[in-house]
Amino acid sequence: MIHINRHILGNGLRIVHTQDPETQMVALNILYDVGARDEEEHQTGFAHLFEHLMFGGSVNIPDYDTPVQEAGGENNAWTSNDITNYHLTLPCQNAEIGFWLESDRMLSLEFSPQSLEVQRQVVIEEFKQRHLNQPYGDASHLVRDMAYKKHPYRWPTIGLDISHIANATMEEVKNFFYRFYAPNNAILAVSGNISFDETVRLAEKWFGPLPRRETNKRNLPQEPKQTEIRRKEVTRAVPLDTLYMNFHTCPRVHPDYHATDMLSDLLANGRSSRLIRHLVVEKQIFSSIDAYITGSIDAGLLQIKGTPLEGISLEEAEKAVWKELEALKTEAFVPEELEKVKNRYESEQLFNNINFLNKAINMAYFELIGKAEDINEEVANYRAVSEEQIHKVASEIFVPENCSILFYRSETKQPENCLNNIRQKQTT
Repeated sequence: MIHINRHILGNGLRIVHTQDPETQMVALNILYDVGARDEEEHQTGFAHLFEHLMFGGSVNIPDYDTPVQEAGGENNAWTSNDITNYHLTLPCQNAEIGFWLESDRMLSLEFSPQSLEVQRQVVIEEFKQRHLNQPYGDASHLVRDMAYKKHPYRWPTIGLDISHIANATMEEVKNFFYRFYAPNNAILAVSGNISFDETVRLAEKWFGPLPRRETNKRNLPQEPKQTEIRRKEVTRAVPLDTLYMNFHTCPRVHPDYHATDMLSDLLANGRSSRLIRHLVVEKQIFSSIDAYITGSIDAGLLQIKGTPLEGISLEEAEKAVWKELEALKTEAFVPEELEKVKNRYESEQLFNNINFLNKAINMAYFELIGKAEDINEEVANYRAVSEEQIHKVASEIFVPENCSILFYRSETKQPENCLNNIRQKQTT
């Protein structure tokens, strides 16, 4: 059980705290309620760009990393379609340095042309390496564009098009920052060897003077219900054919979320899971197969990705998956099947929340989607999922009209010497 304290500053910054005297470290996690879903269709990739810009110098501190390293700390960040998250750890005697650094870049970035250009090139290079020049790199773009027609989940966190970052102006970048990176649009989670009173004192000292800002009220377009199967086929210079099947699922706070998450593990988590046991080990249709949910705050996807063995067509592979999905709707589970998945969730939750940094990260996220105290109910939520609920969710999700299927085919080009050998054999 994680004991959580809370405080709200006058400018709207929410603070959640838990003390852990077993460590000599302190973790600060700043979660900004902004992600790729908050971008305009013609200006995507901005939330991810800011993940990098926030380390390029703030209004009063030209270099973020050096003070952290000199104080014996570490820091990192990530962006998703829903949030932007920054965290750092410091020895407890140097905790105030974290409050100082994070408050200054929440106040304002330096916004120098040099910093923007440096981080722009970093993001452009990442786009090229991960999505343009890597095998299967464009799959996330193709899949999201198939599954979503209105909602901004249509593009991945990196952005819809590389030109959006390449052409971003300083004015556009500043506008994005002041719309979203505000105390009243953020959650500060603190854990480790620091008292609640000291946390509040430092938060009031460093974050308290920051002004509340007018932030955008989120009014995202609702994704219409998919009513027919969607298919797309591409051929690329990749080593193997790959099957992608994508099903719409419920939002993160929906009562069926935990059952949906369990469903993905029943399908493909460990050798005893349905798809791996039946289609990889026994029938040898796939060399590998996986299933997972996006876990999005708004309605997300359950994604199945599989690589068929040589000689098995994508059509045959898809048919085999559908057969397994149909069985999940009605077929009784062996007694150990559900219990094994529930045990895994319980152990993962318990081990994950032992670490003081993970506590801060998880507290901030649960505070965003509800309240931080809900972190203590996650194991019970998974334990409460019944076999009947699994069957119900499977019956609702695994229908053709809820599915977008991508056939990602490998180019089959024989080397010239092989073709010559074939021609010679044909003429003898």
